[in-house]
Amino acid sequence: MLISELMAQEFPDEAAMTRRLLARIPDDKLAWKPADGLMSIGWNASHLLEIVGWIPGIVGQSEWDIAPVCAEPYVAPTISHTSELLKAFDESVQAAVASLQGVPDSVMQEPWSLKMGGQVLFTMNKGDCIRKWVFSHTAHHRGILSVYLRLAGLEFPSIYEE
Repeated sequence: MLISELMAQEFPDEAAMTRRLLARIPDDKLAWKPADGLMSIGWNASHLLEIVGWIPGIVGQSEWDIAPVCAEPYVAPTISHTSELLKAFDESVQAAVASLQGVPDSVMQEPWSLKMGGQVLFTMNKGDCIRKWVFSHTAHHRGILSVYLRLAGLEFPSIYEE
């Protein structure tokens, strides 16, 4: 079985856990943050959205410059309502899964680089990049977001329970 097919099978379950957490965010808590200097619930939710959106670019390109010289830098998505977040998340998940379909292992072994201002921040093969910077990174921010929601006074069951 192709690496991409294994990922395409695993990713929807990971995305479903993330979506269940995102769906628990009340609109009036998006700006909440536990302390000055930390990111808000809304920032973490938006970051989870953007992480999912990285998969098609990792698969289909060899690099991404988040602040290209003489061009507009990348701007992270901002959300003002949980409903718009969920709609965008669902669309990104569909695009991510579709982009993984049938990708040969040789493509997953190709190098991919993250750059800023033309400077390489890191390079790794596409398969490792998706595992580390999408799958693991998503789990990390899900953890942060679930702690923030509890600190904000919201009670909910484990995201691993359906």
